Amino acid sequence: MIMPRTSQHPKSDTFNFRIDSTLKAAFVAATEADDKPAAQVLRDFMRAYVKQKAQRAFGAEAQRQSRAIAARASELDSDESAVLRELDAYLERDDFAEEWKP
Repeated sequence: MIMPRTSQHPKSDTFNFRIDSTLKAAFVAATEADDKPAAQVLRDFMRAYVKQKAQRAFGAEAQRQSRAIAARASELDSDESAVLRELDAYLERDDFAEEWKP
């Protein structure tokens, strides 16, 4: 009889690597102490690493775009500069809420 798979992540590939036997024993002992399968903890580490890498890439791209916009805003005839002048004028209006004024 074939048992249905209960995991939310079906197996598709195997990842083999060599590690020091002392590190393996300590890792297995730590995961057993947490009542978690070592393979699941490794998968969780891998997912966290991939997520962290994507977040760093996103942050780097956001910084790149911010710097590019700031550079364009320093050009007096750019759209970005015009928008900043409009915002400054809006902030200077007397009817604008006091708590938003510098």
